[in-house]
Amino acid sequence: MLRIGGVINIIIAIAHIIGLLWAEQMFEITGIGEEMAELTLIHSSWPYLLTIFVAVVFLIFGLYGLSADDEFRKLPLLKLGIFGIAGVYIFRGIGELVFGISQQETPSMAETIYSLIALGIGLLFLFGGLKKWKIKSITK
Repeated sequence: MLRIGGVINIIIAIAHIIGLLWAEQMFEITGIGEEMAELTLIHSSWPYLLTIFVAVVFLIFGLYGLSADDEFRKLPLLKLGIFGIAGVYIFRGIGELVFGISQQETPSMAETIYSLIALGIGLLFLFGGLKKWKIKSITK
C-alpha cells in the first residue's frame, strides 16, 4: 500500500512539472485558473514557482511512501511522516466535500473526483502505515 501511494505521488509530481509546458490549460482543467491568473498579477513567475513547490511536496510524499516500503534508505521521522501524509490527504479528501456541502453548493464532478483520489491515497498511507508498524489496539 505504501509503495502504491508513493508511486502515485511521484507520478503526480512529474505530471505537475510536465503540465507546466501547458500551464494555462492545466490550471483551467484542474479548476485553479482564476487563482493562478491572480498570482500572475503579482508576478508572472508565481504560478510556475508555486507549481514547482507543489511538485516537490508530492515528490517528498512519494519518497516517504517508498522509504516506508523499504525501497531505499530510511527517511527521518518516517512513522510521523507517513501518518502525517495520510492525515493531510484524508483531511483534503473529506474537507473539500464537507466544505462544499456546508456552503450549500454541489461540488463539481472534478472536485468530487479529486477529493476521492485524495481520500484513496490517504487511506493507502494510513492502512499501509498501520500494517507496517502493527499499531496495537488500545484495549490491550
